[in-house]
Amino acid sequence: MDNQHSLNEFHWIMDMVQTIDAGLVVLDKDFNVQLWNGFMSNHSGLSPRTVQSAPLFSHFPELPETWLRSKIESVFLLKNNAFTSWEQRPYIFRFNNYRPVTGISEFMYQNMTIIPLASLTGEVTHVSLIIYDVTDIAINRMQLDKANAKLAHLSQTDTLTQLNNRHRWNNLIDSEFKRVKRYEQISTFMMLDIDHFKNVNDTYGHVAGDKVIAEVSRMIRENMRETDFSARYGGDEFAICLTNTTANNAIILADRLRQVIENTVITDDDNNIKVTISIGMAEFTANTDTVDTWTKNADCALYKSKENGRNQYSIFKPRR
Repeated sequence: MDNQHSLNEFHWIMDMVQTIDAGLVVLDKDFNVQLWNGFMSNHSGLSPRTVQSAPLFSHFPELPETWLRSKIESVFLLKNNAFTSWEQRPYIFRFNNYRPVTGISEFMYQNMTIIPLASLTGEVTHVSLIIYDVTDIAINRMQLDKANAKLAHLSQTDTLTQLNNRHRWNNLIDSEFKRVKRYEQISTFMMLDIDHFKNVNDTYGHVAGDKVIAEVSRMIRENMRETDFSARYGGDEFAICLTNTTANNAIILADRLRQVIENTVITDDDNNIKVTISIGMAEFTANTDTVDTWTKNADCALYKSKENGRNQYSIFKPRR
């Protein structure tokens, strides 16, 4: 009766091992496969008879052998579980993903637990690899992260111009101010706006005005360096920070922008619209005590360009 009960228990255990919705692999110290359950057979296409008593890596040369050997050997040595997640390594075995809900993923994302298996004497003679299919979790997490990143981008971006919005600019320029002040660096704050922009709106309408703002913004984006940052400061006014750049060197960008915008024809319906810009620049100096001061200096230079006839740039010169 006891023997029959033991046989029943063994049958139940083996049935559970073969039908459980997780991969189960048992390896000896030579990395030979001793157990290969139904999950592994179904996803690999290799039966237990094919893989058993042969080194795991002989059947799966694409496995990260050096890394996996190291993980398994540490379990043998320390007699402690080891765990890897899909965030560290998307998969161990490159199995195809057949889940209908997460069919956008080509392969199965996996977590893995490595468990030491001790003999009756307490010696760890084998390890068990348990492979969990976490594709649904991984895809959902990545889609959530992508959605959050998109929301973060939208919350920091001006919709019309695709430049940073005023709130984002305030954070960026505050950080840049602290950096240049602390490390005694030089950066230049550039303000620019579109000359006689009210006339554009009055003559061609606000839709055309929006198109002009969008085109000027595009030219700002295309002519800036990757290390610089810009924003729609408000209405038809824009701000650019040229990092690690003196005002004299910032003239290169200022004149390039001025010329490219002056020579651009913006089409709206049957109207060909041409605009110019005025620019003011203020270099960070020891006397630039706050971000507001830096902003006012650039704004002061901008007004100087306006007063002198527009379609030009000016550099702020502190009064002596």
